[in-house]
Amino acid sequence: MNKTLIAFVKIAIPLSLGVFLIYYSYSKFSPQQLEEISAYFKKVDYTFIIISLFFSLLSHISRAYRWNFMLEPLGYKPKLLNNFMAVSVAYIMNIFIPKSGEVSRALIIKKYEDVPFDKAFGTIISERVVDLLFLFGFTAIALLLQFDTLSEFLLNILPISTIYNLLAILLVLLILFLLALKFSKSAIIKKIIRFFSGLKDGILSILKMKKKGFFIVHSFLIWGLYLLSFYTATFALNETSNIAFSTLIITFVVGSFSFAFTNSGFGSYPFFVAGILGIFSIPETVGTAFGWIVWTSNIASIVFFGGLSLLILPFYNKRK
Repeated sequence: MNKTLIAFVKIAIPLSLGVFLIYYSYSKFSPQQLEEISAYFKKVDYTFIIISLFFSLLSHISRAYRWNFMLEPLGYKPKLLNNFMAVSVAYIMNIFIPKSGEVSRALIIKKYEDVPFDKAFGTIISERVVDLLFLFGFTAIALLLQFDTLSEFLLNILPISTIYNLLAILLVLLILFLLALKFSKSAIIKKIIRFFSGLKDGILSILKMKKKGFFIVHSFLIWGLYLLSFYTATFALNETSNIAFSTLIITFVVGSFSFAFTNSGFGSYPFFVAGILGIFSIPETVGTAFGWIVWTSNIASIVFFGGLSLLILPFYNKRK
């Protein structure tokens, strides 16, 4: 399988899944329900959406600022604006090519701040590990609040047998990969080993940083702003403005996980949000409209700031 075909498959499968979920969810609605969903877009109080996007923007700035805490132990301290623009470009890249944002972010900071790609990428992977820990933390809170409801919902989507099969496949692939690294003498494997050596420096930077306290504070701030952004958005519709705290946390967690299935949650975010809200007696038309309102507003913000960053980066770094 050549590289072009692999790249096509990586893009086509998540995109196709998103299109299928949109078709599947909307095919269940009657013409009257479709009109009702459309009407919710006219009823939205966009003031709350703008405030929600403001909190989201603050989280991106905090993420850009936090990045330097990881880069400093490696001997680099990029400009905050370059960090922010690299983060913004990463988000917009993930819309079109899943998981490409991390690579583009490392490439931008390499080009404009001379941070080696492998080290920058390593710090980004460390960030992802921290983000995953926070997401698991929110998941644990959600499970404590509504264990039966959430577990039933998730297992209906992904049966336990499927989870076990996926874990087994991943374990086999990992073992084969480690054996190849240990025993192969090929030039490609040697390059991979060198890359992982630089990657290790980036990942371990989290242990070497001097300002661990500030890093932890910003990590809590980032995820607090994510939750605050989502919470603020619920006030945009009367039908979602009074949801319970447990429902809020569970919907936030399920929505966050949905980004792993398609391009930045395309199709999957509204589908899963509507599904989980439906369990708590919120009509599917309301949940679907709310999911699309939150998703489209955030994507519009990402496209705006990401596109602006792509235009500004060369001018801001003219000397480079």
